[in-house]
Amino acid sequence: MKDQRTSTAATLRRLWPYLKPVRTPILLSTASALLAMLCGLGIPLITQRIVDGPVARRELDALPWLIGLVLALGCAEAALFYARRKLIAGPAADVEARMRADLYHHLQRLPVAFHDRWQSGQLLSRATTDLSAVRRFVAFVVIFLVVNSLVLVVGLGVLFWLSPLLGAVVLACTLPMVALSYLFETRFKVVARRAQDQAGDLTTVVEESVLGIRVLKAFGRGPLLAQRFLRQARELRATELAKVRIFAALWAVLIILPELGIAGQLALGSMGIAQGTTTVGTLVAAITVSAYLRWPTDSIGWLLAETNQTASAVERYFEVLDEPVAITSPDRPRPLPVPVRGHVRFEGVRFRHPGSDREVLRGVDLDIRPGETVALVGATGSGKTTVTALVPRLADVTAGRVTVDGVDVRDLDLAELRRVVGTAFEEPVLFSAAVTENVALGQPDLDQARVREALRVARAEEFVDALPWGLDTRIGEQGLSLSGGQRQRLALARAVVGRPAVLVLDDPLSALDVHTEAEVEAALRRVLSGVTALVVAHRPSTVQLADRVAMLVDGRVAAVGEHRRLLAENEQYRHLLSTLEDEEVAA
Repeated sequence: MKDQRTSTAATLRRLWPYLKPVRTPILLSTASALLAMLCGLGIPLITQRIVDGPVARRELDALPWLIGLVLALGCAEAALFYARRKLIAGPAADVEARMRADLYHHLQRLPVAFHDRWQSGQLLSRATTDLSAVRRFVAFVVIFLVVNSLVLVVGLGVLFWLSPLLGAVVLACTLPMVALSYLFETRFKVVARRAQDQAGDLTTVVEESVLGIRVLKAFGRGPLLAQRFLRQARELRATELAKVRIFAALWAVLIILPELGIAGQLALGSMGIAQGTTTVGTLVAAITVSAYLRWPTDSIGWLLAETNQTASAVERYFEVLDEPVAITSPDRPRPLPVPVRGHVRFEGVRFRHPGSDREVLRGVDLDIRPGETVALVGATGSGKTTVTALVPRLADVTAGRVTVDGVDVRDLDLAELRRVVGTAFEEPVLFSAAVTENVALGQPDLDQARVREALRVARAEEFVDALPWGLDTRIGEQGLSLSGGQRQRLALARAVVGRPAVLVLDDPLSALDVHTEAEVEAALRRVLSGVTALVVAHRPSTVQLADRVAMLVDGRVAAVGEHRRLLAENEQYRHLLSTLEDEEVAA
């Protein structure tokens, strides 16, 4: 149990960089809450003076002053609690906002391989639910852990000052409550972490079901996903009920022990009054203090449970934040020659995914001359997409190097590299934003003339102008309100809008008919003269548009040459083209 508490404390200490800027509001809020509760604790002592003084002696002259003092303490308590909330609400929200911003920025910097491993629902739950728990901890839990502990000690001191015997009765009931709270704390942390992980899994199922609703409806797989959802929802429900059972057992103890303490005080206090060793005012004050201490005492278990839940949330948060950013700009980036020619070379390139022993690329050598279009073909799993990811450094080589104009891409500033290299993917990803924002993504300073030029190049200007608000039309989530070809052409316009020297196209033209595809390629060559292009081709029609073709087999470039020459001389290439044609006909 000690190790568990140490682990919890060590985890929560990682919050300090976020808490340090708001430590003053936290301290002031804690002081306000402490003073408020001490005001409340002072009221029973005045009650004793009232009962044993004016009431017992029937001298009512001093009664208004004492009642006024009670009223003043009550007003002060209310004002201080109000001040506590005002002081901490904003800073706690700031802590949550800064942590969320850091998580978001870190997610943007993490390599694609990380996002391939992690479920989006798990990341979403860490950015929302877990950080909400942190905000509650900062705004309430940590303050009242300190305040209630101090009030409990002060309250016990007051009881012993009033009557050592009555104070001992309350202490005898309080110690078991504290011990049991620590016992339940250990059990609760395990269950709380399980619930948070299961909530993340459930979020993933919901997100995938919403994004894939068309596929689910088309294939009639809604009931299958519903069963999966219900199974995970039942697991989460069972875990949440386990949390409730722990709380129920804890609260049963927290309720019965204080009641026993008050009963003991009444019994012993009544005997003391009868024997003349205790005054009525003392008994009233002792019971009032004990009742006032119910919240500080009862809350210990709940506050410790919330602390453990926050520790789990912080642990989950830093699981993501501790992921190393493997792809970064060098400390001293090298400049590219001016003007940029776009000469791309792969020199002995090898690649394997992190944690895997299997090499996807096993010595790729390829020279793409400035202004040349090279089509990359290969069977499924040959490593074509991996090759395209290495040029803009979405992934880094395991061995060898990729160069642009003779400079290793790892020696270039990332922003500069990705300005020079335009990329479009096989699956076009559009955002819930205007057409202009989607095309000029990451380049908000681009004017509409440049955006229109890119749309013209991608043969997208006509259908964009036909949209209700033209360039200002807001595209729905994932762009699903557009056709597949329209989404592909907007993604292509995004790739060329920055006038890159190198274009890397992972078969972004697959949703277009052959005529439109040829027009787009012809427009690219006409408007962007001198652009170097590496195009992953899954269709024979795309291959014929390239100056040269590189055939990838088992992670190596097996042949390079013009399409006609390879078709005439290379049996393996002919077989591969035949396979692609069969797949195109089947599609």
